[in-house]
Amino acid sequence: MNENRSIFSLDGITGMLVATVLLLCILVGLTIWGINVQNRSANNFYDIKDEASIKMFGSKQADHIVDAK
Repeated sequence: MNENRSIFSLDGITGMLVATVLLLCILVGLTIWGINVQNRSANNFYDIKDEASIKMFGSKQADHIVDAK
């Protein structure tokens, strides 16, 4: 029989708690980062110049978008 078992080894409860806390920290970090990216994108408006000259085919969309910053 294996007599070296311990409930507080990294294979037991401690390892599960470390993994859970690590995953929750990653989740919180990515959530905060995503909210900040959305806030920056929502506050960055753009204008369209020369709306009448935009063609359906053969026009570069990036030529008509101007950052309002």
